[in-house]
Amino acid sequence: MIRKFDSENFKWDGVDTLVYKQDGSPFKDVTRQVLYDGAYDIPCQFRYFECLPGGYSTLEYHEHTHMVMIGRGKGQLLLGDEIYDVAQGDFIEIPGNTIHQFRANKGDYIGFFCLVNKDRDKVKLLTDEQMETLRQKPKIKEFLEGL
Repeated sequence: MIRKFDSENFKWDGVDTLVYKQDGSPFKDVTRQVLYDGAYDIPCQFRYFECLPGGYSTLEYHEHTHMVMIGRGKGQLLLGDEIYDVAQGDFIEIPGNTIHQFRANKGDYIGFFCLVNKDRDKVKLLTDEQMETLRQKPKIKEFLEGL
């Protein structure tokens, strides 16, 4: 199967553009496209997420690992205890149980491909205590207050 890419709109033929999540998680201006939903002997999901300029994904963690590649634009990533500038072509491993969030806060879109196991645990949001611990770190506090 081939899904043709529309480079003007960052969409693929036959793939629906969906709301990022529908579980009440806090996020802003993010879409999701599922390019591959597991078949044959490859039990994974390959997805493309895109944050509009100023948008951000949910601040979250989970047991499963993600493999992510930035496919469009630039922004920032909170990963564990660090903030990283990320841009097109960057490849990121997000280990299990690691807090993370992508932000399109550099005046551009940030689009990223994500590979995950099809059978995975549900996302966990941070508790008030976890948020307070993060805010103790000046760089992360500044990042979090930038919403």
